[in-house]
Formats: sequence, C-alpha cells, structure tokens
Amino acid sequence: MSVRKLKPITPGQRFRIVNNFEEITTNKPEKSLTVGIKKSGGRNQTGKMTMRYTGGGHKKKYRIIDFKRNKANVEATVKSVEYDPNRTAFIALLEYADGEKRYIIAPNGIKVDQKVVSGESVEPNVGNAMKLKNIPLGTVISCVEMKPGQGAILARSAGSSAQLTSRDGKYAIIKLPSGESRMILTECMAMIGSVSNSDHQLTVSGKAGRSRWLGRRPRTRAVVMNPVDHPMGGGEGRSSGGHPRSRNGKPAKGYKTRKKNKVSNRYIVSKRK
Repeated sequence: MSVRKLKPITPGQRFRIVNNFEEITTNKPEKSLTVGIKKSGGRNQTGKMTMRYTGGGHKKKYRIIDFKRNKANVEATVKSVEYDPNRTAFIALLEYADGEKRYIIAPNGIKVDQKVVSGESVEPNVGNAMKLKNIPLGTVISCVEMKPGQGAILARSAGSSAQLTSRDGKYAIIKLPSGESRMILTECMAMIGSVSNSDHQLTVSGKAGRSRWLGRRPRTRAVVMNPVDHPMGGGEGRSSGGHPRSRNGKPAKGYKTRKKNKVSNRYIVSKRK
C-alpha cells in the first residue's frame, strides 16, 4: 500500500495526499450484500438534534460484513478486494465452496484467488479465523470478539492489530492497539493478520469540502461561543477560555472518566498508555 501526493494545480490539491488503492480490484460491490442506509443528520426519532456537526455527506450503500466468521471448515476463495465507504479498512469478497458469498474485513496482504477458512483446526495463515485457544502465542491478530459468538469488536479499523501474548486458564491475554492488555475468553474468534489499508493515517484531505462529503459539518470552537453556550465561552477580545472542558463542564485533558468500580476492570491486566 502506498500514498500519492498531488501536484498543486488547484488550492484543494496543494496539500492533498491520496491513497493509491493498489489493492482494490473492482469498483462495483456485490449487489446481494448491499442495503440502503438512512441518514439521520444527527436527529433522533422526535427530530431533536442530539449529535451536532453531522449531516450531508455523499450517498452510499451499506455492505453487509460477516464479523462472526461462523461458517466453519468450509473453504472460501477471495474473489475481490473492494473499497468500503462505511469504514477505513478495505473489504474482501469471499465465495465459499457451496456458492455462498460473504464480505469480510480484508487483512493486510490478502490476494485474489487466495483460499481462506475459519474453524477449530485450521492453519494460522493470513485471513483465516480461529478461536483464541488454537492460535499460536505471539501471533498478530485482528477482528477480535469480546464474547463468544458476538462478532468482531476489537481491532477492526485500517492498519490496526492486536497480539496474543499468553493464555491463563479459560482466558487469553491480548495486547490491544491502544496498548492495553486485556483478558478475553479463549472461545472467542479472531482473524490472523493485521487489517488492510495501513497507510490510511498518512492521507491528507486537503480541503474542507472533503469533510462535507464524509458527512462532517463545520465545527464551532468553544472559545468563540458565548458563556451561555459553553463553559469556555465569553470574555473580552480573544481570551483563551480558561481550563479545557467539555460542553457540560467535565475537564477535557487528563481527567479520567472511567468508573473505579466498573465490572470489566477485572479483565484489564495493564491499562493503556
């Protein structure tokens, strides 16, 4: 994967760095695995705006992704690697031996016509899905479940990966992308390899309009608001705004918001850095 810097022939292209999309093999999604997606514009069922600065955006369809990988011991062939507008990672279209097609999150290095399989006793190759109890220690994994049968929750975004460090009884200890080490049941599934599109973080949009295409509206800084609108608003001239805090008054930098008696604290071996 690589990125490309555009020539500054327009103001919008001067600083823009784009993805080369070398891994993409087709620009048409599988029609049977796409559904329409409704936009809310940040409003709830009564029409009240509950999420600010969202709205607009390009029209798109949702691709149904198989996060569970529960079709066990049936070999599948990778038919294509595709762009997905709903996520940062690429997706891969699999066709199983019985003819069924499914999308999965594409791992780094996956190729068309490659064979992948999920199950108990399969080889720990890139793209295969296995239970944590069967994966060799030290393996780089992604798309990790938190509960058996729930579907992938952790390490799903572009370029992210976790590492299986050890096992202790019915729990496996995994180092997550945030740096946190956490215990997860060994019955949970995970995919071998890191997630594709690792150069996503190097891209630069180059202009405000691209944020509008992605459904992000202009964001008003807190320090330019009035005191009635934000704790950091008000003041004469260009005042700094005081201590950084959220709209409802909680400190924004360094203040820990996680509850001390949260139930899942017992599963965290070491906290994130």
